[in-house]
Amino acid sequence: MASIAGKKSGLTWAVQLSVAALVLLWLFPTVGLFVSSFRSADQISSSGWWAALFPSEQSEVYRTADPDDTRVPDGDGFVVTGNIFEDAPRDILSWGVSSRDIAAFRPGETADMKDGEQLTLQPDGSYEWRGSADQLKGRGQRIFVTATVPPEFSLSNYETILFSGSGQDNMAKAFFNTLTVTIPATIIPIVIAAFAAYALAWMEFPGRALLIAAVVALLVVPLQLALIPLLRLHLEIGIGKGYLGVWLAHTAFGMPLAVYLLRNYMVGLPRDIIENAKVDGATDFQIFTRIILPLSFPALASFAIFQFLWTWNDLLVAKVFLIDSTGSTTVMTNQIVELLGTRGGNWEILATAAFVSIAVPLLVFFSLQRFLVRGLLAGSVK
Repeated sequence: MASIAGKKSGLTWAVQLSVAALVLLWLFPTVGLFVSSFRSADQISSSGWWAALFPSEQSEVYRTADPDDTRVPDGDGFVVTGNIFEDAPRDILSWGVSSRDIAAFRPGETADMKDGEQLTLQPDGSYEWRGSADQLKGRGQRIFVTATVPPEFSLSNYETILFSGSGQDNMAKAFFNTLTVTIPATIIPIVIAAFAAYALAWMEFPGRALLIAAVVALLVVPLQLALIPLLRLHLEIGIGKGYLGVWLAHTAFGMPLAVYLLRNYMVGLPRDIIENAKVDGATDFQIFTRIILPLSFPALASFAIFQFLWTWNDLLVAKVFLIDSTGSTTVMTNQIVELLGTRGGNWEILATAAFVSIAVPLLVFFSLQRFLVRGLLAGSVK
């Protein structure tokens, strides 16, 4: 009775709820980054991304006009008038003239400052600054305002990311540098691993089992252990730091998984197809190129997704084998670190840079994702 048609078991509902929870856990921070990429630093610090569509309370600093050019006589002294809001008005909640107490006064109240100066700020942002000629000179008076700011979105963060400076300071150049690293570092291990996987799957030769065991053993070796010895090898043979060195490094680190994944897929292909091809006089190379490769496309696409994502998001290998003192080969991950600065500020830049950097990986993933599951299940069933 538990399997009556039209009724779902409790386990099915649990699986569906778990999947929905995982999707939401991934979706919420991603949407948060996307929304934050269009907001300013003040907006991000004052309210969460979920409140981006609603007015928020922010503390901002303004200055009055320079008194030397704008002061006019008024009785026994002078007065400077104007409005602190040049672009868009704000709903002022409180204000102050000192950073120690930014909410000392309400709109419409007058602040008595040192030496008899007086400053009055109205709710619409208009002000009157009164004092003598000796007092009203130099730079304008700072005004700390706490106001309700309407929601605002702009593309200024993306302009900063994509067009900030020139040369190594430009994210667009880092984007093409990353493509220069990622595309060859994805294609080279696939080509080599495909030949090796076919040999391990369908060619009989002494020591094949030991090679398969060695490939499996290499899967658990941390790449950090090989960074310095591999860099020394590159320097000894004259490769040094450059694109060739980083291509070979990514190829070496990706080969064990590529061979393991492709071999498991190829060994599960129907034996009758290969035997019939050999009976018809086909060589191993013809069987590999005309039969095995087309049938193994799901596994090839599956590894291509993983290798592309690992290489695109890599910082450690690029730091060791690629980036030099001139910065001409800087990749996007390193450029983002440079844009953030040494103190880790500018969160709006981080959010924007995150979406710029994931644009191409998302395109690659959604283009090949239909092959991902088929490739991951390689060899699991017969």
